[in-house]
Amino acid sequence: MRWENRRQSSNVEDRRGMSVGKKSTGIIGIIVLLVGMYYGVDLSGVVGTPQIGGGGAQPSTLEASQEAQLNQISRVVLAETEDSWGQYFARHNQRYVAPTLVLYTGATQSSCGTGQAAMGPFYCPNDQKVYLDLSFYEDMKTKLGAQGGDAAFAYVIAHEVGHHVQNLLGILPKVHQAQQRSNQARANQLSVRLELQADCFAGVWASHAQQNQLFEAGDIERAMNAAEAVGDDRIQQRSQGYVVPDSFTHGSAQDRQTWFRRGLQSGDPAQCDTFS
Repeated sequence: MRWENRRQSSNVEDRRGMSVGKKSTGIIGIIVLLVGMYYGVDLSGVVGTPQIGGGGAQPSTLEASQEAQLNQISRVVLAETEDSWGQYFARHNQRYVAPTLVLYTGATQSSCGTGQAAMGPFYCPNDQKVYLDLSFYEDMKTKLGAQGGDAAFAYVIAHEVGHHVQNLLGILPKVHQAQQRSNQARANQLSVRLELQADCFAGVWASHAQQNQLFEAGDIERAMNAAEAVGDDRIQQRSQGYVVPDSFTHGSAQDRQTWFRRGLQSGDPAQCDTFS
């Protein structure tokens, strides 16, 4: 990606290296388990099972130079989402309220409970913040089987911002309410639709970024590969050796690629209605 010398967002809260105090494992643990279903958290549990508890921040697995670069890339991508979604909301006579990106190491507190790197990046609508441990860059390659790269990392951030857009549009709270009235199977289906729409919104952002010449040759393919790598079927096959479609909460690899591509090719959020 051509991220150098571009505007970096100031909507960033840097908590890297900060420790997390001890919390009750019961209540906080329940909150974390519910976050993925009800609050639009992406990738929760696909890297590993979060162990909720106290202790200091875990050291980053990244080299200092790599972490510094990812810090800058994250801020550039966030700035690009601010520009693209700001323009979209302005065209509809609305003001886009950008989310805050929280960078942390190991574990941190959110208004949705304790977040840990093992959960993957996530969005919390209660405080309108996207939470990201930069070490996820390496997890994409080593634990999720994605090819990695800056564009794949950008897709992940854009997906979480997509959940923020859902929140601003009132989609996220409506789905949350519907899930509370549904059985597990229906709640899972609604979660899948929510995640696929966030993928489509990420594609809409990618369309803007492409026009803005952020991407280089091969970047779109790397982003598509990342969308495929986090498909429920790919994750289940890799972790347990078989696939259970009824338990999907994020969508299949094919569906995630399809909706990302739809947003990319159309550049239009109106084409991202996964609920109809």
